[in-house]
Amino acid sequence: MKDKIMSLLNFRRKEVPSVELPNPAVEAFLQDYSIEVMPRTAEKVENFRDLLPEGTRVYIAHIEGTPIEDMVATAARLNADGCKVMPHFPARIIKDAATLENWINMYQGEADVKQALLLAGGVTAPHGDFSDSMQLMDSGLFDKYGFERLHVAGHPEGNRDIDTDGTRLRVDDALRWKQGFSERTDAKMAIATQFAFEAQPIIEWADSLKFAGIDLPIHIGIAGPAKLQTLIKFAVACGVGPSLKVLQKRAMDVTKLLLPYEPTDVVAELAAHKAANPDFNISHVHFFPLGGIKANANWAIENGGASAQPANAV
Repeated sequence: MKDKIMSLLNFRRKEVPSVELPNPAVEAFLQDYSIEVMPRTAEKVENFRDLLPEGTRVYIAHIEGTPIEDMVATAARLNADGCKVMPHFPARIIKDAATLENWINMYQGEADVKQALLLAGGVTAPHGDFSDSMQLMDSGLFDKYGFERLHVAGHPEGNRDIDTDGTRLRVDDALRWKQGFSERTDAKMAIATQFAFEAQPIIEWADSLKFAGIDLPIHIGIAGPAKLQTLIKFAVACGVGPSLKVLQKRAMDVTKLLLPYEPTDVVAELAAHKAANPDFNISHVHFFPLGGIKANANWAIENGGASAQPANAV
């Protein structure tokens, strides 16, 4: 009788699929991932080296009303922790060229910043002379001060603030202009995108850019682990419409409703596509830690293997 029970248990054990962690494709896909912080969220992290790999690129989101002094102090702290600091430069909240140059001087003088994400910004009416990232680029100031890397915004699901009719015509025209700029500047450029939750539309969007002759590398935006209610709130606020149905479908599943969302599926699908198509133009992952920096970093550590090991753990 005992032998029969053991035989049955062994048979059942074989039926359970083994899960390989980390997934090699995911580990490769998460190599040199980046993450975004704000001054107030960065304050909650005692030491970034306990959470992030050495030399992680950390974007600092500049929300309207945040004093530049707070942004620069955060940049200086991240630089001291060994991160590659990439602050946002939102065109519509920068008054004029003199203000832009002052910001650059502050960032470089106090935090050795040589990278920037240039974007229009979330405000409707410009505060001064700039209304879009192309005007920032045309100022010549980033070239003058030797910025080595400039990233621009991408929108896999479009941007209704720019294309109010729901198309992507103006957004794609802007990317074509930025493609041309990349060909006449020494700075390395890439597209950092808004977050989305479905792999297939992301793949189709990335392929469409390549077909249109836009070959800037794409750093795909991925929402980190968070409560479902938090993600839905951010998705609505950020205009992430089409893939919102992924969250809505999850909300209808009672077994998942109270569990935190994790980006495991979308990252795994994109990683598998990248592994099968090495020339795929998505080159990096950029995390939006909507549920907290620690939760996001811990998810990366659990799923990313050597690619996500914190600096202090090596």
